[in-house]
Amino acid sequence: MRFYEFESKALLAKQGLPLPAVSRVAGTPAEAGAIAREIAGPVVLKSQVLTGGRMKAGGVLFADSPDECESAAEKILKLEINGHAPRGVLVEGRAPVAQEYYAGVIYDVLAKLPVMIFSDMGGIDIEEVAEKHPQHIAKLHFSTILPPSDFRAKELVSSLGISGSELNRLTRIVAQLARSFTQYSLTLAEINPLARLEDGSFICLDAHVDMEAEARDRQQAILEELGIGPDETRQARPPTPFEIRGAQIDAVDHRGVAGNVVEFDGDLGLVIGAGGGSLTLFDAIRRHGGKPANYCEIGGNPSVSKTCELTKLILSKTGVRKIAVMMNVVSNTRVDIVARGVIKGVIESGYDPAHKIAIFRIPGSWEQDGFKILSKYGVEYCDRSVSMFDAAGRAVAKMQQA
Repeated sequence: MRFYEFESKALLAKQGLPLPAVSRVAGTPAEAGAIAREIAGPVVLKSQVLTGGRMKAGGVLFADSPDECESAAEKILKLEINGHAPRGVLVEGRAPVAQEYYAGVIYDVLAKLPVMIFSDMGGIDIEEVAEKHPQHIAKLHFSTILPPSDFRAKELVSSLGISGSELNRLTRIVAQLARSFTQYSLTLAEINPLARLEDGSFICLDAHVDMEAEARDRQQAILEELGIGPDETRQARPPTPFEIRGAQIDAVDHRGVAGNVVEFDGDLGLVIGAGGGSLTLFDAIRRHGGKPANYCEIGGNPSVSKTCELTKLILSKTGVRKIAVMMNVVSNTRVDIVARGVIKGVIESGYDPAHKIAIFRIPGSWEQDGFKILSKYGVEYCDRSVSMFDAAGRAVAKMQQA
């Protein structure tokens, strides 16, 4: 789940990272002007959206007076960036920058360890630096068992030839960023640019963090402190009403998972699960030429009512003609319970399960009981002898025949 810039900075501030003295979000031009009067100097205004490309789109503007600030805020608040309306506009004082750096922490899935990344070329995309100036990037993995140490951060920063008081100050910032990454279950923690001002001090001019979605329960206290509600899925954009409703369905009942819904523009509704298997199934549908209406996760033995409500939600989406119910081989999810829930949801939505369910492919616990239920309602199903890829192909073929 992605955080807005102002939330990212509030999170990093809890670790003592250096931030602008005044950094507040305005919802109206008048509020922006009031913040500028408090700063009493040149300001920068930044659109608060969950997407990149703000500068190129005109979502970052500068102002030298409160009146100019109000005018700039009015433009930004009306501006959609990549289809995203701004949550507000962040107003901060402009600072005289002498040097820009990049500091980040991500998780290396191949090494199965987090990695600190540092560059003395900040202010531009780190991917561009890696491609054109690889000698200006340093990387260092660190343990998930021991707390991130200043010593390891110092190794990283000094490898680019930085020394003296600058090295000491940057070491502390990078180490604090790594500690934020582990403490708050983040998948990304990034400061770009991290600026050295003309007086030698450092400040985080921009920051972005992403949190592991499964960590929401563990991090509930900090999410509440930041005002992030349980119905905010926070992907690369604000959640749609469809996605919010999916989160609400999942939250009602603690048994199993039947949510994590992402909305798309297709016509084939998906009730899929099994972690990486759900991603495989989603991609298989597209590979066969199908158009998914949604992504979702189901598993962990959700109740009949929970599965039913998820099915009804997917069927309520405009343009959905059929649904496909598919998982990998499961041991912790009863096939018969999923079958009951899906069929109940289809019937309560006013449809015939035999026509509305394109395919049912969930082999595993209690599968024979589940298959009996499906047979009773004339639903096509397949067992583990049919691969997930082939099951996805059958679903797409049904859509083409309809």
